[in-house]
Amino acid sequence: MRVVIQRSKQASVTVDGKVTGAIDSGYVLLVGLTHTDTLEDVRYVAKKVAEIRLWEDDQGKMNRSIVEHGGDILSVSQFTLYGDTRKGRRPSFIEAARPEAALPLWESFNEELKAFGLHVETGIFGEMMDVALINDGPVTVIVESKPKE
Repeated sequence: MRVVIQRSKQASVTVDGKVTGAIDSGYVLLVGLTHTDTLEDVRYVAKKVAEIRLWEDDQGKMNRSIVEHGGDILSVSQFTLYGDTRKGRRPSFIEAARPEAALPLWESFNEELKAFGLHVETGIFGEMMDVALINDGPVTVIVESKPKE
């Protein structure tokens, strides 16, 4: 599982001209799932997202989590995070989870985030989406699940 976290001042997702999710201060999460991901991966990454310290404390150091800061989540499913570009000019998406496996894992991921007390807005799985973002910082990091043994 791979998640790109973008700290945002404001973000939204629009599908067919209709806003499906919008937040002010918080994280935009681009969520990629691979065919070997499990609920254990989902729980690990959700905990990491909720607890990673990307918000400034009173001394201006990134020392606070989104839970401590008080922000929202905009979660966007993005299979292209598993695009392999090492060969040729067209990415291979063979490592991305099939929709029937990815959708329930993405939904579980969003529920895990809610269990941390976070408000979660979403795009629509499998749809073409317009994502608007004012990146705060800019702060962008990638979180991945533990390597499989």
